[in-house]
Amino acid sequence: MSGDFLHELEHEVQADLSMVESSHPTEAAALPPSEWTVDPADVEREEIGLRSLLGAVEALEGDADS
Repeated sequence: MSGDFLHELEHEVQADLSMVESSHPTEAAALPPSEWTVDPADVEREEIGLRSLLGAVEALEGDADS
């Protein structure tokens, strides 16, 4: 894989992760479900997926550097 592609993908995933982290699902959990704009569990799953993807990209970048 191209190092440029991986570097760009890493930045995209980090940007998405920042957006998810700023959505504050813990604050929504304090509200009744009828007032949620998003389900906090969905936000948590998305964050976990993005962190996994980021870890995979970083691992591939490390392999590319070797």
